[in-house]
Amino acid sequence: MTEIDFAQLGTYERYKLMASLIVPRPIALVTTLGADGTINAAPFSMFNMMGEDPPVVMLSVNKLQDSAQKDTATNILRDKEFVVHIADEAMAAAMHRCGDRLAPHESELDHTGLTATPSQSVRPPRIVQAPVAFECVLHETLETPSRYVFIGRVQWLAVRDGLVDTEKWRVRLQEFFPVGRFGASFYINCRERFAIEAGEGLAAAQSGVGSTAIDEM
Repeated sequence: MTEIDFAQLGTYERYKLMASLIVPRPIALVTTLGADGTINAAPFSMFNMMGEDPPVVMLSVNKLQDSAQKDTATNILRDKEFVVHIADEAMAAAMHRCGDRLAPHESELDHTGLTATPSQSVRPPRIVQAPVAFECVLHETLETPSRYVFIGRVQWLAVRDGLVDTEKWRVRLQEFFPVGRFGASFYINCRERFAIEAGEGLAAAQSGVGSTAIDEM
């Protein structure tokens, strides 16, 4: 094993190693509102679910040079509301372009051709093209020298018609194709799937045994 003492590394080296090894990561495409009402949308791959009672998600936003803030951080700190979208293959290119550097008064939705629609419980709008949208209010904020970590409490969920069986509360995973971050400029899809049944080895799972289980999670 190559042994690496993180105490001997700089911030950049630690980031490169962690961001390229802790993969794949889900991507949050986050909408907020600027002070002038401009719709801001930005993708963040330091994102995940933290729990269900209360239902909370985590979003980590890096600070810019001289402790300047990204528009997303500025808007969340001011309004304490945001919407987290899960991007799928169909909107992956637009999601990536939402990361382009724009002036605060320019909307990434106009820049990419994505469409806004009103949310149910918060002021920032949802994105029509996204298959999943979690409307969140700010639950807690953690701050480090390099980042804001926002913990959002989910108020409302909107999903594409047909994606969720609302009688059994199961997601039809066979119809869900989100993309994930795989370090640097690489993304991955999730079409190569396998299920591992209790008591079965990886070889059996990869051969297709129990392959329908993933569709019922």
